[in-house]
Amino acid sequence: MQAFQVKAPHDYDVSEQPVPSPGVGEVLIDVAFAGICGSDMHIIHGDNAFVRFPRITGHEFAGVISAVGDGVDPARIGERVCIDPVVNCGECYPCRIGRPNVCTAMQVIGVHRHGGFAEQVNVPAANAYRLPDTLDLDAAALVEPYSIAANVLSRMNPYPGDRLLIIGAGVIGLTILQMAHAMGIEDVIISDILDTRLETARAMGASHAINGSEQDLEQAVHELTSGEGIPLIADAACVPAMLPAMLRMACPAGRIGLLGFNPTPSDLSQLEVIKKELTLVGSRLNNRKFPEVIAHIEAGRLDPKALISHRVALGDMPEAIHMLDTTPEKARKVLVDIAS
Repeated sequence: MQAFQVKAPHDYDVSEQPVPSPGVGEVLIDVAFAGICGSDMHIIHGDNAFVRFPRITGHEFAGVISAVGDGVDPARIGERVCIDPVVNCGECYPCRIGRPNVCTAMQVIGVHRHGGFAEQVNVPAANAYRLPDTLDLDAAALVEPYSIAANVLSRMNPYPGDRLLIIGAGVIGLTILQMAHAMGIEDVIISDILDTRLETARAMGASHAINGSEQDLEQAVHELTSGEGIPLIADAACVPAMLPAMLRMACPAGRIGLLGFNPTPSDLSQLEVIKKELTLVGSRLNNRKFPEVIAHIEAGRLDPKALISHRVALGDMPEAIHMLDTTPEKARKVLVDIAS
């Protein structure tokens, strides 16, 4: 079978790999579509401390079950599915309290084990979510990024009428924007430094789109909220230096959701946090959000295809990676058509 394999940082190709056989409790997926994510780029650049090379990457994908291992109902063969990449142990403290996405022994498909940039891949049967007949496989491949958005918003515990500020209008920022609307958060402000991204955010229903390179974001938020500040802030830019500004822009009792893995320390004013009684939450991957996302897509509250800017064949992935490295502003979601 053909697969995109990262052999070492900056060393990758599409090559012939052995066809896997499903083990106990596993299913074999004939992959149809897979999305290229920023974290895939981090693996390619050697910026992911968890990955072990060589690795077939890809954690956003959908396809069809073509075989099952022992312990799996053979009736599942032929199911159209999308894959939750979070594989947890079920025994550690986070798992025992219902937080498997921070399992102490967690594995991520496409990081710790082979992923979806391949014609076929094994996954645990429990991680393969059956799709409604009305949901196309290309849209289903993007359930995973929406699950990231659903997770961070749930971690911030929105109240009716809350306003949301999203910092960063890349793919994750746009999924948060769409998911916020699906969850009933109507007033969403989004910021970025690229007008093309902000135009897309406006088209997707952002109430206000602010170019931070042309306008003072803090001043704009101050004016838009009559000085009260923002209840919800989602950091989809993942720039540690932005944290002090987020603390200042948050209103009393506000909640800030952090998504980045950047190890650079952030300045944090304890006074600002305490006087406003702010809540800062981390959000990693997703905590069983796939059914929620699938339901929103099926109901038409989310539009995954609006995120797709490029479609490429598996064999053209090296060129797509080069494009994302050199001109990332030209792309939103690059979708790989594995079966083409």
